[in-house]
Amino acid sequence: MRIGIVSDTHNNLKNVRKIVDLFNNAGVDRVIHTGDVTQAKTLAVLADLEAPLFGVFGNNDQERDSLDAAIEQFGFHFCEPPLNLIWHQRNIIVVHDPLEFDGNLGRQDLALHGHTHRYRNELQEAQLIFNPGECAGMIPGLNAIGVVDLETLTTSLIKF
Repeated sequence: MRIGIVSDTHNNLKNVRKIVDLFNNAGVDRVIHTGDVTQAKTLAVLADLEAPLFGVFGNNDQERDSLDAAIEQFGFHFCEPPLNLIWHQRNIIVVHDPLEFDGNLGRQDLALHGHTHRYRNELQEAQLIFNPGECAGMIPGLNAIGVVDLETLTTSLIKF
């Protein structure tokens, strides 16, 4: 199973349209947003994903009424962090701010976060901590999303 990882889209609709195309072309099975969607119109663009969308809320997701309505409308799965998942026999934890890992990293195979806008790909013993980094920036080629292969617990970065 291959999952797409995106964070901190911050309502950059041009980039979000590109992200949707990149994930659809990559053929990911699911997509995880690690927070800071910001506005419901971003979720309307993400509705064009060919894979189900899961995620957590970030510190800039202040418009909760409109976000919650869009999440329900499009059938997405979002919650306050941490989001704990078991996919492909892997324990996954999703938070926005890496400080939210505090005390929650125990038996997780994969730990995903956003917030910092910085790439992170650390293997600590049998646990992978991953953040694809910036995706809402204005400079082409410096934005990125990630794909994680849950079978091998390997990552790839897609820059755009």
